[in-house]
Amino acid sequence: MSFSEFFFSLIATVEDGLWSYIGFPLILIIGIYFTLRSRFAQIRCFPQVIRNFISLIRTPQTGQGIHPLKAFFACIGGCVGIGNVVGVCMAVQLGGPGALFWLWMTALFGMMLKYAEVFLGMKFRIGDGETGYKGGPMYFLQKVFKTMTVPYIVCLLLCVYGVEVLQFSVVVESLSQNFFIDKTIVTVMMICLVLYAGLGGVSRVGSISAWIIPLFVTLYVGMGIWVFILHFDMIPHVFYTVFSSAFNGHAAVGGFVGSSIMFTISHGIRRASYSGDLGVGYASVIHSESSVHRPERQASLVFFDLFLDSFIICTTTLFLIIVTDTWHQPIETPLLVQTALSNYFPYMNYFMPFFLFLLGYSTINAYFVVGLKCAEFVFGRPGKPLFIVYAAVTLFTFAFVDLYVAMTVMSLTNVLLLIINSYGIFRLRDEISFDINEKKTESELVFSREKVLESRKESIESSTSS
Repeated sequence: MSFSEFFFSLIATVEDGLWSYIGFPLILIIGIYFTLRSRFAQIRCFPQVIRNFISLIRTPQTGQGIHPLKAFFACIGGCVGIGNVVGVCMAVQLGGPGALFWLWMTALFGMMLKYAEVFLGMKFRIGDGETGYKGGPMYFLQKVFKTMTVPYIVCLLLCVYGVEVLQFSVVVESLSQNFFIDKTIVTVMMICLVLYAGLGGVSRVGSISAWIIPLFVTLYVGMGIWVFILHFDMIPHVFYTVFSSAFNGHAAVGGFVGSSIMFTISHGIRRASYSGDLGVGYASVIHSESSVHRPERQASLVFFDLFLDSFIICTTTLFLIIVTDTWHQPIETPLLVQTALSNYFPYMNYFMPFFLFLLGYSTINAYFVVGLKCAEFVFGRPGKPLFIVYAAVTLFTFAFVDLYVAMTVMSLTNVLLLIINSYGIFRLRDEISFDINEKKTESELVFSREKVLESRKESIESSTSS
């Protein structure tokens, strides 16, 4: 074994240990805590969230910050990605169909963790003369730690996470192989496209995702529904397989090793966390630029975000490979969905690269713009050009590196951010409100929040003087 192989094997072992013993317990514990405290707000308030989303479509851009839906689409552009088509398939290949059940559970409770993350980003954001607002974990973590060291560490990790090497590699490989274009040319073109989107900020990234995501969801879910209709008689059996495997694991099938219950749970939660970016902090950075004054209103949009991401798209993916019985066949993970759909639709060798490009591009853009902001937070004005150079070199390098290495880097960064941010979120739990009440006007709520801050300041001053 070479040194590089040993090094990445060691990193993979550390990553696996962090996820197994810290990462996924944190998601469930904090998610369940906020769920109980909010009286299942993610379910109880979901109809109201949909109404809010629809009302925002008709709401013109006003005031400081960007339109709330641009922030929403920029954020969901980072969630809905190749992980929804390729990454979650790996969870079922390794953990069995029961991984889908734990993916659902993680998304359900993870909604509250992500809500808390965005809420705190909105609450502790600061004004910015250029874009309107700046926010994210590097701002609310300052309220937890007495030193700037931890916020800087989180920013540096987000700079690493902001260069989405895994999805970039998949897109480049897919385009170069299916359309017979030299990989170097594809890599350079993709880097140029990413720079164009990312340098336009959250507003441009949101505008691009606003047409990519609806187009993808309509085409992909539509094809999935057609396959489900043709296999309608198998749907009950698929549900039975998912639930039975969730609590029993699955026996060895074909060339794959059998999975224990803990292995099934672990992979379901990991894929859901990576797909939904739970606790990473990037959603907090993006949503904090919204022109909405109420943290509750903007933060509640993550319920719809994760509903689309996990319950619609990820479920469509996994049902496709389960109902067509391709999940346990000796097929490479990136080709599972393509193989499943190719039996019902022609030219999937062209459609899948198109899908992967759409998904990968929207995700890479969202992460890139967050990386830019984090680099500026740490290094000031030089941060932006430094990050651009770092991102271009890293993307080009990883386009020619094994996908396993890229996946390990992203997954390790993911769990480190999750651990740090979750600790901060739990420490600030009393600062979080779940009053998603659209009857109050924006001005009333801004006035109310200012009064609370004034009273808190007076209380501190009085206690200090006494």
